Amino acid sequence: MHEHDEEDVYYHDHGDGHVHAHPVDHHEHNHAHGHTHTQTKAVLNRLSRAIGHLESVKRMVEDGRDCTEVLVQLAAVRSALSGTAKVILKDHLEHCIDDVSAGDSDQLAALNEAIDKFMT
Repeated sequence: MHEHDEEDVYYHDHGDGHVHAHPVDHHEHNHAHGHTHTQTKAVLNRLSRAIGHLESVKRMVEDGRDCTEVLVQLAAVRSALSGTAKVILKDHLEHCIDDVSAGDSDQLAALNEAIDKFMT
């Protein structure tokens, strides 16, 4: 069994007081093209925090908390996800821009499609 740093583990909260730690497998990737993601750890950390925040919002709803409080917290989760998307996009652009500038129109089309889906 491997030891994991705090940043190499994500936590899953079942909402009933039980929290499970899962190691992050940095080797499970499915890339359409070969390039290096330099921000993977940062993205995983951001996603773990957003998941935890969303779980707490779920508990707020289960506890019958005020709707305005829930909406404010949902806005915070959405903002966290948007920030995560920006990190992913910047990382992608830094490592794929050579492909696009070399005339790889398929990469540019895929990027445009992803941005369109994200923005809607």
